[in-house]
Amino acid sequence: MENLFAYGTLMCSSIMTAVSGCRLSAVPATLEGYSRRCVKGERYPAILPHREGRVAGELYRHVPDAAWTRLDRFEGEMYARRGVEVALRDGTVLLAATYVVVPQFLYRLDHADWDFAEFLQNGKADFQSHYQGYLYL
Repeated sequence: MENLFAYGTLMCSSIMTAVSGCRLSAVPATLEGYSRRCVKGERYPAILPHREGRVAGELYRHVPDAAWTRLDRFEGEMYARRGVEVALRDGTVLLAATYVVVPQFLYRLDHADWDFAEFLQNGKADFQSHYQGYLYL
């Protein structure tokens, strides 16, 4: 897989660059059939399959192999990389990988939807200074 659909903290180009080890450009994309939820007590979200769900995010194209290793470590055991189809604004559908919460961690999800604008305003600095996933890069 060479494309990544980011729906949470990795939508921030500065976080994506730090995590992936490279600068990648992104375009807006939408993932149907999933919903994005807050993770209890955290600043980041998770997605899970949901028939009527729709998640807005960013599509990073041509992600290099070395970046996938870093991304997998950053996401940790709570997420599994899965192949999905995402739609661009012009209606083009592309294959991408994304990180989906694994079933044994569903109990950690809140019912509230995660808000990217709120994260940028109130949570990004806290996330960058406290998220343990950075230790594994």
